[in-house]
Amino acid sequence: MGPTRTQFIQYAPAALAAASVTAGPWSAIAAGAAGAGAWAIGASALALRSLIACGITATGCGIAAHQVLASGMNPLFALGLAVPAGAAALAHHRNTAGELLPALATEATAGQSSQAQLITAWWAEFISGPTQSEGRKLIQPGAVLAHLAMQVGDDFVSFTGIISLPQGQQVRVKAADIASVYQIPVSQVEMGDPKHYAPNALPVTVHLKKPSAAPQIAATGAPTTPEELWATHVAIPEGAMPGTTLTLARYDGPLDWEGIATRARRAIGTVNIQDLAGNLELETIQIALAPTDKPSQMGVRVMKEHALMHGTMLSSVVDELSMDSRGYVRLGTYIDARAALVPLAQPGSGARHLYLVGGSRSGKSGVLEQILLSAHRSRIAVILSSPQAGTIAGAPLAAFCGDGLDEAMGALRLAYAMMLDREARYRSPAFPFTDPLILIVIDEAHMLLTASSPYHAEAKAIVEQLTRRSLKRGIGVVLATQTPLAEDLGNSSIIRSQLLIGGGAVFLRCAKGQGSLVGANAVEGAEGVDLSKIPSTWPGQYAKVADRDMSGLDTEASAEPEDGTFGLGYLLTPGSQAVQFRSLHLDVPPATLTRGMPPIAVEDCDAWRQQEAITQTAMVDQRGKNLIGSLTDILTAAQQGPTALPQQRAQPDPAGPSDGQELIKPRILELLRQESIPMTAETIARKLGTSAKHIKPRLSELKKRDEVTNENGLWRAA
Repeated sequence: MGPTRTQFIQYAPAALAAASVTAGPWSAIAAGAAGAGAWAIGASALALRSLIACGITATGCGIAAHQVLASGMNPLFALGLAVPAGAAALAHHRNTAGELLPALATEATAGQSSQAQLITAWWAEFISGPTQSEGRKLIQPGAVLAHLAMQVGDDFVSFTGIISLPQGQQVRVKAADIASVYQIPVSQVEMGDPKHYAPNALPVTVHLKKPSAAPQIAATGAPTTPEELWATHVAIPEGAMPGTTLTLARYDGPLDWEGIATRARRAIGTVNIQDLAGNLELETIQIALAPTDKPSQMGVRVMKEHALMHGTMLSSVVDELSMDSRGYVRLGTYIDARAALVPLAQPGSGARHLYLVGGSRSGKSGVLEQILLSAHRSRIAVILSSPQAGTIAGAPLAAFCGDGLDEAMGALRLAYAMMLDREARYRSPAFPFTDPLILIVIDEAHMLLTASSPYHAEAKAIVEQLTRRSLKRGIGVVLATQTPLAEDLGNSSIIRSQLLIGGGAVFLRCAKGQGSLVGANAVEGAEGVDLSKIPSTWPGQYAKVADRDMSGLDTEASAEPEDGTFGLGYLLTPGSQAVQFRSLHLDVPPATLTRGMPPIAVEDCDAWRQQEAITQTAMVDQRGKNLIGSLTDILTAAQQGPTALPQQRAQPDPAGPSDGQELIKPRILELLRQESIPMTAETIARKLGTSAKHIKPRLSELKKRDEVTNENGLWRAA
């Protein structure tokens, strides 16, 4: 490989100086040839002038030396004439040294090998040696640059390497030393931390030319466009979505736009809704996120008037309530107008769970009624456990209804017995589902699971087992509470984790201070969501309410979707981000859409045939521990007669000893004959002024004598 242009310009005068001693007048021809060559290869004016001056000096010394030798004088005089020639060559070297360094960053067209040679030459010249001369002191002799690698782009040039020394020595080269050698700012030199590397080997990166910085928003003017606001507050390192850029797809004003946030070749991950709302100075209800197919992108929507304010009517999408071939039913509408689907079953492998959170007047009961209707239309049997009596209008759609605290506990016992029955009849988890799927719907579950409940230990043990083991037996759990607090689930991490793993989650509005999904209540995929931030009315609706004409009362008027945020919340499916949605608006009673069909019945089995005895049999021992683990033990305990928890036995009977067996039965019959509607055992006990534990055995005895009937937990006179 021949010399480079820079090497030719720098070292040609030295060759002329050596030739001047021996070549005599012929060195003039060599000097002329060197000057012509430098001009031909495009040398700078400074290098060309220095080269010509050096050539003239060398030529004069050569002529003088030739004359000395020709006249027979001492050859030492001729040799002494080489000193001015060498001085001229050294002066040319120093003249051109100032031009060689910029070539490191600008000579991209000369090829990487040329740049690497120059970098190594300067390193050896000023840092490592091999030798140092008078007036030129090396920074650290022997500190060579090993493993040199170049990075060259359109607007940047940099190199990396390892400063290496023999074993036992320590690198003393500093970033300022390297910056002074290559004439660049110290900030463009990056050196490894000596604490993390061997003393004799230290990596270094030198940016000879850094890329131009991206244009920044002027500090004098506040950002105004969504892109500027995003870049200033959201995309910064401490923002909600660092490193992202916003591309608008629609813009109808500063509070009404849609766009795509993109992070270059990196996943965005989960986004804290609260942080994003704070960055944009908006309410959380005004922002909706929509994950895309690409992990590096996220749809963003900012709304002045919420897209779901007018709702989706139940009657208009009734055909979508039935389960499809994948096991999904429609629960509502996403913010982007897509149908919000949740799974009730997983064809071929069992049922699915659903976790529902929502406070008073949030639309939780409407969601449960919709689920009961979807189960009915999908031929799924339902066991309803409702501790708060009379709250679910769709209760007649259930195969068994436990209405009231005691009967709700009985429904849990029945569901647990059904799971054990199916486990005994079907040994293989992948049994063919000739029996119907079953949903155990637990409304106001906190009334059974909290530590203050008399059924706390038993209910917690049963629900944990159901959420763990029931899916493969075709039994799913739909559990509803008023808050996402851990104590509402009996402080059981098992129940929450199994519900979220085994299906989806619906989060509706909660009371202030009780809806934060952070800390102990954190749910993966719903980071930063605070359900108490969902307002009870839409922004601006209070003014419309104040302007209404209240002079008369229209008894036929029905509530419109925009009258409140009922059903507005977040829907979370496994492995995804919580997406804002709204459940369907119940413009017609769900029971009217059943086409007059009776509730879906549970299969005829031992547990179902013994349902009355099972619902009144405690599944735990006297200490509230050791849950009964087999169907045989449950049936044996049920045959021994109804039992109650120790807490219940310790309570005195408010009716006193006068409420004997023969006195209660006539009163029950008289009440049922006088009332035209069926009643639960709790309702009968309340009307008679006694406890339900005295009423239930009497009702069973009356039923055996065919004096009363029981349909789905509702009693009436025969």
